[in-house]
Amino acid sequence: MSEKQQFLKEFNTLSYILQSAKNVFIIGHSNPDPDAVGSVVALSQFIKKYFTADVTIGCYDPFPDNLKVIMPEKEFSNPKDLDLSKFDVVVGCDSVDRGFNRVIENISDSCVNVVIDHHHDTVTRADLFINDDNYSSACEILYNFFSFTDKKIDKGIATALLAGIIFDTGAFQHASTSADTLDVAANLIKQGASIAKINSILFANRDVKTLNLWGRTLENVRFFEDSGLAIAVITGENGYTNSAEASNIATMLSTVPDIKVAMVIYQLNANTIKGSLRAEKHNNIDVSSIAHTLGGGGHKLASGFSIPGRIITTEDGGWKVI
Repeated sequence: MSEKQQFLKEFNTLSYILQSAKNVFIIGHSNPDPDAVGSVVALSQFIKKYFTADVTIGCYDPFPDNLKVIMPEKEFSNPKDLDLSKFDVVVGCDSVDRGFNRVIENISDSCVNVVIDHHHDTVTRADLFINDDNYSSACEILYNFFSFTDKKIDKGIATALLAGIIFDTGAFQHASTSADTLDVAANLIKQGASIAKINSILFANRDVKTLNLWGRTLENVRFFEDSGLAIAVITGENGYTNSAEASNIATMLSTVPDIKVAMVIYQLNANTIKGSLRAEKHNNIDVSSIAHTLGGGGHKLASGFSIPGRIITTEDGGWKVI
């Protein structure tokens, strides 16, 4: 892993922007995961605690219900329902090409826009661009910003940040986990965040429906020995699958010794198919290059894509997209 950017100049600018702001909108990416939610919630709480601006948080899709247990946030807005021209600062957190890019098309010319991201293939640019894929998560970058300001973070902020870090590192199993990441996690635990509770919410709290889904999916995995590709397909016949469930299955498959790339293709809703790709670092495969060919993107070892359509089962037990 190359050396991380310290963003001292950018953090100083961001601090000045927030000190001058009157009305801030913070948005997480579509189909938000815990890093998107954690970064949005943590930044919102931090601004409310130490600055005078009014803060609105939002997303084009609802936040996952399970995260409300550890990150209760009473007010949430869909950008489609807002007058975006009223904000003087908008901030996109994590994977900003999936939502924030739509927001900045509708803000006023005087509005300052800020990106906080950790994806190497980010296309969306901003007045203030804070992005480095050497960080495990947007939450880790935000922790560094909060530390830069020398302002104390409370238990709620620490919990939101740690949830994002734990999810994006696969509970510190992914190659994105660095010594710095572990130091950040340790400090967040010192501030009151419960690693046991977060792990339980994100990974251990499975219901029978989820276990049945895993069983059906793993039973029908197709493995191509020549390429090392394993593909699992989840149709919508038994209900729709969320991104967290699919990524967990993909991560599980990628740890199997003979599998070099794991791809889970699933029906997100009636008209949308998503794919989740995972690989282990030692296999030296950039799965984001695969995702790009399908209009998606992400990290070298964890990426995804989204396409319109429906997955249906064929007579011979296979499947096709229509």
